[in-house]
Amino acid sequence: MSKTRIKFCGMTRLEDVRLAVALEVDFIGLIFAQRSKRRLDVAQAQTLRAAVLGPTAAVALLMNQTEAEVAHIAAALQPDYLQFHGDEDDAFCAHFGLPFFKAIAMRGDVDPLLEMERFPSAYGFVLDGHGVGEAGGSGQRFDWKRLPAQTARPILLAGGVGPENVGEAISTAHPWGVDAASGIESAPGIKDARAMRQFVAAARQDQVR
Repeated sequence: MSKTRIKFCGMTRLEDVRLAVALEVDFIGLIFAQRSKRRLDVAQAQTLRAAVLGPTAAVALLMNQTEAEVAHIAAALQPDYLQFHGDEDDAFCAHFGLPFFKAIAMRGDVDPLLEMERFPSAYGFVLDGHGVGEAGGSGQRFDWKRLPAQTARPILLAGGVGPENVGEAISTAHPWGVDAASGIESAPGIKDARAMRQFVAAARQDQVR
């Protein structure tokens, strides 16, 4: 059994990034979406990006920014991946020459497979519990059984995932990865060190056999 990847999203403090790297989290998400409570400016993000070391990858989260804004963020931050949460189409997301994740809002009767077909260039997808047009990180859970099985591209399961239920999420949906923001926080953007450690331990329990 291969390990389930772990992404911690909405990092705003250097100490949280350093702990995530020490815990060998696979991805760290830095948010630029204007409506997010965890939004960073470029200077803040650069400081955090410099602490993302080793195998941990940095992901820049964007939502309906202009081409010029995305290009500026990508040049300044040098992220390993981009992640788009807005109305961007496949051509726009692929334009910047970086592998990208596309977020799919799972609130309502959205068919994730149909949405995934619209983004043939995507490296992978983040299926989150929020509604269409809403920002992620709200902690809203959806029915994890709706996660497509045996897809060719990676899927990160997000929305209401925390230390107390990440094991259930993995055993129910068998995702390529799990993505946590509010589930490991004491306040928006303020991660809880104990919750981070507990999340990683729970997610990795019995993952490698």
